[in-house]
Amino acid sequence: MSEISLSAEPQARLGMISEPRGPLIEIAIPVYNEEHILAASVRRLHTYLLETFPYRFVITIVDNASTDRTWDVASRLALQFSEVEAVRLPQKGRGRALRHVWGTSVADVVAYMDVDLSTDLDAFLPLIAPLVSGHSDLAIGSRLSRGSAVVRGPRREVISRIYNLMLRTTLAARFSDAQCGFKAGRAEIVRALLPAVEDEEWFFDTELLLLAERNGLRIHEVPVDWVDDPDSRVDVVHTALDDLRGMLRMGRRWLAGALRVPVPSRRLPAGMRAQVPSFAVIGLVSTVAQLVLYGLLRLFMPVVLANVVSYFLAAIANTAANRRFTFGVVGTRRIVRHQLEGGVAFLVGLGVSTAGLFALHTAWPHASRFVELAALLALNLFAAAIRFALLRAWVFHPRRTPDLEEENR
Repeated sequence: MSEISLSAEPQARLGMISEPRGPLIEIAIPVYNEEHILAASVRRLHTYLLETFPYRFVITIVDNASTDRTWDVASRLALQFSEVEAVRLPQKGRGRALRHVWGTSVADVVAYMDVDLSTDLDAFLPLIAPLVSGHSDLAIGSRLSRGSAVVRGPRREVISRIYNLMLRTTLAARFSDAQCGFKAGRAEIVRALLPAVEDEEWFFDTELLLLAERNGLRIHEVPVDWVDDPDSRVDVVHTALDDLRGMLRMGRRWLAGALRVPVPSRRLPAGMRAQVPSFAVIGLVSTVAQLVLYGLLRLFMPVVLANVVSYFLAAIANTAANRRFTFGVVGTRRIVRHQLEGGVAFLVGLGVSTAGLFALHTAWPHASRFVELAALLALNLFAAAIRFALLRAWVFHPRRTPDLEEENR
């Protein structure tokens, strides 16, 4: 049987990609004889993403040679929702399913989750965000890190902890949870790693992560809330034996020096290449202006008040300049909202700088003006990175200003 693909409209994915509305995220859901929960899970995921997710998405159901009515259910869902696709493969294997979907994806970020949706969906945006920003290369949900909340039986808990402990002690793995069915990666990175991944079943995830670490890639971990599915189809003993064989194989490859893979270098998202220099220049000018103003105000104001006033005036000018030159927003529409939200971003920086100056004067009450200015400069540089992230991801995010985007064309 050859691979079968089905979507609501033959050109649905191409149509979505052609619209300049930010990154596309593809979520693969591998399934085998899951007719009883597939429809409910996909509908729940689809609704959640439509209502809360800020990026474009496509959900791809991958049927691994099911013998029940799973393919019929998947086909109906693909015909019903333009954001859902269905693919049928002639052989079983989660790794095989992910290799097929991720290897042929035209999305910017590829992900997968288990069909039972055991992982709370509120963790999905934190999983994807560092990949979209370019901060990380892969991202995984972790049930074993601090902050996670897990409900599962003691047998699976013990097996999972032993397995991950073995990975850390024998293969020097630094990630905490290799098996959680909640992972994502930058598509270009994943495509570069796939040819070196040999496993087609449950060890696929672990092998991909080990290869990523050996090649200096950055793996982001997200603590997740996770509830065990009592109807899971995973054969724990068989899977554990396969994992042990996979670990042995990876150990041999590691000792032989055969884990090097040519991977793309981490780079800034397209829009950032122009935005970062502009933001830096504006930030430098406003920082110098604030320092000069601060020095003048300190002639007749206490340290904290001088910092607040100079920071407030610099914030107004900085937000206006970044609005026009960094993010390309012209005209007066929503200018008040942008200034207010930009003010929030500056309040974060103000909190950082004020707390730092307060700490300086507490530890060193007679610090000179030169020391004050040097400390303020260092604190402002740290706060600038936070402000840029807030301005780019919130205040001037394209999805929040579609009419301004249209106006500027």
